[in-house]
Amino acid sequence: MTTATQPSKRASTRETILEHAYALARNEGLEGLSIGTLAIDVGMSKSGVFAHFGSREELQLAVLDSGRQRFMTKVLIPALAHPRGLPRLRAIVANWFEWSREHQSGCVLLSAASEYDGRDGALHDGVVHQQAGWRGELQKAVGQAVQEGHLGARIDAAQLAFEIYALMLGLHHDGGLFGFDEASRRTTAAFERLWHSWQS
Repeated sequence: MTTATQPSKRASTRETILEHAYALARNEGLEGLSIGTLAIDVGMSKSGVFAHFGSREELQLAVLDSGRQRFMTKVLIPALAHPRGLPRLRAIVANWFEWSREHQSGCVLLSAASEYDGRDGALHDGVVHQQAGWRGELQKAVGQAVQEGHLGARIDAAQLAFEIYALMLGLHHDGGLFGFDEASRRTTAAFERLWHSWQS
């Protein structure tokens, strides 16, 4: 019986460490993650943390993936319940607005994009993979809106995905600096013009 329960206890401990690491990374970024600080935070020794994450980089990559999973669960998955096309694309954007509101104090994914955009290595590659994957999901949703006749047949899906992404970066940026309500109002107005411009 002891042998059977050990893997689940180990997985639970790893998840607890990851939860604390994610919370720290929201405030400090992935580069701000410290094994020592994390060990104190979860009441473990450094060696105990290392037993679950063999290196600081492995921990950072796990936190990045945790952020990706949280984002997809909050933004994409609920939107899939909406009809294909513009309703689903609008739902993705609406859910992303809510994510931005909840993460005004810090978004691990956007912080990581700033931290590693000019670097080489596994973390840079992980960020590129995550961001490219999300851009691909946006392009897919745009393509479905074209197929359903909700957007113009000559739409450049990659271009529209870029514009959606750029507006959301603006929301994150202005929401933190000037207040989310004002940033949300202006971003919503920009999106309405965007949808209209691509429907013909």
